[in-house]
Amino acid sequence: MVIIGADLHKRTHTAVAIDEAGRKLGQRTVSATPEGHLELLDWSHGFCERRWALEDCRHLSRRLEGDLVRAGESVVRVPPKLMAGARRSDREAGKSDPIDALAVARAALREPDLPVARLDGPERDLRLLVDHREDLVTTRTQTANRLRWHLHELGLAEPGPRSLDRAPVLEGLRIALADQTGTVARIARELVECMATLTASINALEHEIDGLAGKLGPYLRDLQGCGALSAAKLIGETAGMSRFRSRAAFARHNGTAPVPVWSGEKTHHRLSRGGNRQLNVVLHRIAITQIRLGGLGRAYFDHRLAQGDTKTEAIRALRRRISDEVYRRMRHDEAAQAAQREPLAAAA
Repeated sequence: MVIIGADLHKRTHTAVAIDEAGRKLGQRTVSATPEGHLELLDWSHGFCERRWALEDCRHLSRRLEGDLVRAGESVVRVPPKLMAGARRSDREAGKSDPIDALAVARAALREPDLPVARLDGPERDLRLLVDHREDLVTTRTQTANRLRWHLHELGLAEPGPRSLDRAPVLEGLRIALADQTGTVARIARELVECMATLTASINALEHEIDGLAGKLGPYLRDLQGCGALSAAKLIGETAGMSRFRSRAAFARHNGTAPVPVWSGEKTHHRLSRGGNRQLNVVLHRIAITQIRLGGLGRAYFDHRLAQGDTKTEAIRALRRRISDEVYRRMRHDEAAQAAQREPLAAAA
């Protein structure tokens, strides 16, 4: 088996092929264009049994990854953090595209259970919508802060906290600013209109995300404390639960699996600060909501407290339990979607 590691950039891609012992067999640098991708494919045909390993930088790797998968190639994604160890253990000092591509290939050779690349589906659309909404919310918060300073300078009463996204509040500001003159008032009026536009866009995105998340994860949406935005974040960031071999692998990916710490005969666990922090914060939000609303989550939290856990330790344990439940529900949703696609594929 030949492993072809690739270091990817906006303008060029560098690929290095190694054998099963990690020995370098060849390298090729091409332009980051469809023609360059075809050149890489032609070059790789010189190796009979091969697997591609691409550094998991989605915006840089997506086009090449898609072309390779459509061509029937086997492709795995290598997290960037795995390359550091491969570079440190290499004899050749320095940093260059061939060195980085060689590190990617050797990391893929060392790690047998890397996620397999696949063509993008509706999960990526959901992730893009969620990320876009978050960017708009950040922009709206910045705009609201600027507007409040201008209102203070004009001597106008500031609206209450978290109220500048409400239509009646914005209409009241339009009326209050109508008679004001000067540059500050002009800027304040423009900011009010900007707030209204951003809020309309954010609300429309939330409605679209809600519909798409309900379609992709109906069973996940039934989980207590998992609203539309939380479900959308889980689906988009996970990018297919089937790529995880077990619920323990998913827990390690999202940072809810504790890290074992050994010291002689004493063994304990500490909090994992690795993993996907976007997923981790969603699981934490669901845990806090379940504790507040009661039910099974609250009962488990109280049980852990009764066993001697601190509040923080009990929340961590509940978060891991929720991770396992999310894994089960998302696998169920994906299986249901696959079953729906099979009759359609057979009819076609």
